Amino acid sequence: MSGKWKKRGCSLLLMISLTAGSAVQAAPVLYQENEILQTAEQGNTDNGQTLISAPSGLLMEAQTGTVIFEKDADTRRSPASVTKIMTLLLIFDSLEKGTLKMEDLVTTSAHAKSMGGSQVFLEEGETQNVETMIKCIVIASGNDASVAMAEHLAGSEEEFVRQMNERAAGLGMENTHFVDCCGLTDSADHYTTARDIAVMSRELITKYPKILEYSSIWMDTMTHVTRQGTSEFGLTNTNKLLRAFDGCVGLKTGSTSFAKFCLSAVAVRNGITLISVVMTADDSKSRMKDAAAMLNYGFSKCSLYVDETPETLPELPVKSGMEDTVSLEYEGQFQYLSTDGTTLTEVKKERNLPETLQAPVKKGETAGEVIYLAEGRELGRIRILIAKSVEKATYGHCLKKMWKKALL
Repeated sequence: MSGKWKKRGCSLLLMISLTAGSAVQAAPVLYQENEILQTAEQGNTDNGQTLISAPSGLLMEAQTGTVIFEKDADTRRSPASVTKIMTLLLIFDSLEKGTLKMEDLVTTSAHAKSMGGSQVFLEEGETQNVETMIKCIVIASGNDASVAMAEHLAGSEEEFVRQMNERAAGLGMENTHFVDCCGLTDSADHYTTARDIAVMSRELITKYPKILEYSSIWMDTMTHVTRQGTSEFGLTNTNKLLRAFDGCVGLKTGSTSFAKFCLSAVAVRNGITLISVVMTADDSKSRMKDAAAMLNYGFSKCSLYVDETPETLPELPVKSGMEDTVSLEYEGQFQYLSTDGTTLTEVKKERNLPETLQAPVKKGETAGEVIYLAEGRELGRIRILIAKSVEKATYGHCLKKMWKKALL
């Protein structure tokens, strides 16, 4: 064999050896993740402080906002990149208002490019559309993408942060203050709590459920187009629970040496959506274990009753009205979250409505209610509303009505 072919043969053997080595090393990682989740499942009946090892944590059901478990949930701590949940919330607020579109192009500034930590290596002057930027933020936790979006929306990161704090105040997040839009700072003035993270996570996923389409992506790619040419860049989700926990669909991880390891995890099973928040965990493994333990505990305790077959509402007579009757509608769909481990099987409904209404009546006014009961206790109530306005009849209208009756 010539020296040329010997070299090629050696290179081929080296490549095979390296590939095999990588495959062998990958298996223990998956085993460790499974081991963590098994441990979490074994402890899912413990509702005491030993359920999680992290200093702070909270478990919330998303639809109702019910807190199922908490541990030191109101102590102010650094959130690291979990901060980006508020950044994403403002982005989706702008999309809903129509002041921002997914196809809009965002230009990276020198300031945005200079961000350290987790990044997607955007170049100064590089443009990406909004949808790509969202993926860079929620999947790869790109600090550069977060700042670029902040500048695009508010003109400067400082103004965007002011809006972040304003939005947080509007949600009642009393123990939260941001100083940047990505959580890279180690400033003691940048803080939030496990409870406040759950609150802003709930606002994001319930108001804009499309975010879960992005946060549940495990791997994706983006394309850099710069003066140096075109190149693909891989995006890998920082949330390992996506692969390790059944039903996990998001949401955001965060870690710095100052904040340690934080996570807001979202999982869906049997129509129930839970938000599991962990703050200041010692390492990534314990962060994931704690989040899984709370989720397993929650799913073992929760059952959601939804009135999917509400009774058809009658039309009510309207005295002295321009119309004889008015239609009714429910305020919304009744839901009740049970957190004691029992499943509601027989739910009774009591409807309270008057026999008639007196004109004028206005659309949206309360006409009555439905009371939901199970095993002799009240679960809750839902209002029955007037579906359209009916004005009081005029003298002429009454004469016309009497004339028609006389002709019959």
